[in-house]
Amino acid sequence: MSFRLSQRDKDIMGFINQFRAVDRNSLVELFFKQLKSPVNACNSVMVRLYRFGLIERTQQYSPTVYLPVDAKIKKNSQKILHFLSILDVYKQMCTYSTPKQVIVEDKPTRRKGGIEPDLFCIFKGSPFWIEIQRNQYSEQKMQAKINLYEEFFFSDEWKSLHWQPEDRAAIFPSVLLITPVRYAVSSDYIRIIQVANIHELMEKYKGAPKQTKEVGSRTTSSSGGIKINLT
Repeated sequence: MSFRLSQRDKDIMGFINQFRAVDRNSLVELFFKQLKSPVNACNSVMVRLYRFGLIERTQQYSPTVYLPVDAKIKKNSQKILHFLSILDVYKQMCTYSTPKQVIVEDKPTRRKGGIEPDLFCIFKGSPFWIEIQRNQYSEQKMQAKINLYEEFFFSDEWKSLHWQPEDRAAIFPSVLLITPVRYAVSSDYIRIIQVANIHELMEKYKGAPKQTKEVGSRTTSSSGGIKINLT
C-alpha cells in the first residue's frame, strides 16, 4: 500500500520517538489545537499512522498512548507513566517557552553508574538536568544522586558536551528536582532547585534580575557561573 507522509506526520513520529510514550491529548495540544475539530483530526491521523505500521499504541490507558514501533516497552508497563511524566514537564515548559536541545533520559557520562537525568534541555536560555521524582526516596538516596552530579562536575567532561556554547565559557546545568517533597540535599559546587512543577519554578524566578549567578566560590573558575534567566 502506497502512502505519502505530510510534514506533520513526520513531526509527530519524531516526537513519539523522542519522548517514547505520548498520549492522544498531548498530541492534540501540541499538533492540532489550531484546527476546528482538533480531537477528530488527531484521531484520524493517528489511526492512519498506526494502520501503516509507523507507530505502536496501547489502549491500557485512556486516552490512547502511542509508542515508537521499535519500543522496548511492554504495553502495560509502569515505564509508560514515567515517560508521560517527562512529557508533562515538557508541556509545562512549552506554555512559557519551547525548550531547546531536548534529550529524554540523558546519559551524558555514557557509562553505567553515572548521572542519568530524566530530561536535559535549555529552557529560556538556561541549561537544566531535570530529575522527576514520582516516588518518595530517602534523603540519603537523593544526596547520593547529587553526589554523582558533583562527581561529573569535577570530571570536566561536561565542558565538551555538544550543546555547550562555542563563544563563551562552558556552563554546568542546574539540577532541577521536580518533586512534591523537599529533600535536605546540598552541594557547594552545583545549583540544586527543588519545585513541585515548572509553574513553581517560573514563579520562583519571576522578576529575578537577569544576571549570571555563581554557585559557591569554588565553582567560579570551573563553571563560568550558572545562568538562571527565566524572566
